[in-house]
Formats: sequence, C-alpha cells, structure tokens
Amino acid sequence: MNNSYIVDAYAWIEYLDGSVRGAVVRDIVEDVNNKIYTCAVTVAEVISKFVRKGYNPEVAFEAITTNSIVINVDEKLSRAAGEIHAKVKKRVKDFGLADAYVLACALKYKIKVLTGDPHFKGIPEAVMI
Repeated sequence: MNNSYIVDAYAWIEYLDGSVRGAVVRDIVEDVNNKIYTCAVTVAEVISKFVRKGYNPEVAFEAITTNSIVINVDEKLSRAAGEIHAKVKKRVKDFGLADAYVLACALKYKIKVLTGDPHFKGIPEAVMI
C-alpha cells in the first residue's frame, strides 16, 4: 500500500534523535512504498534547532533531503498557509506559522502530516506518532 506523508519538524527531530517516536518515523520514512515530503519551511526549522543545540546542521539537512522531496514555498502556498494559520490559531493559540505551512502542503497535495506535535491533535490530516 502506497502512502504519502509530509514530515513536520517535530517528527524529523525525533527521527534524528533516534528516540522511540523517531523509530516510528524511521519505519515510515525509510519504507520504499511510502512517498515522503518535507516543506522547505520545515527544513529551516530543523536546521535552526540543530544549530541552537550545537549539532552539525549538515547531518539534518542531508537526512531530510536524502529521505524526502522538499516542497518549495511560493505565493499561493504562502496565502493558503496564512489563511490556515489565522483559522487554526482561533482554537490553538500557539499554532505556529511553520505548522500552517506544513498543513497547507498536506492539503494541497492531499497527503498526511506525520507529526507528534500536540498542535496537530484533532486535525484530520495528522498522523500522530
């Protein structure tokens, strides 16, 4: 069965940390039957986290770009992300703009969001790890 997922920063961090949740992400990401995507904004999020922790950002960049197709951001996706951000933020006060970009990508490409981020609880497109 072929499944398509967009992996958010939360899931990539778990994957890169090698945690128990990361093992779930690894099994999905490394399954050749799955199509894996990452939003370009997520790449920035993960790199920022790595730099702040003093880790080598090249490790994260290589893992993401080797194991997924990066979806670039354009004005239409940015508009959709802005609208999603405003809507979701009404009920999830700290829902981030980067999360809105991930959800905008998921909706545009009709794929699931692979995440453990509690901000995505109750969002039908989310697959919680």
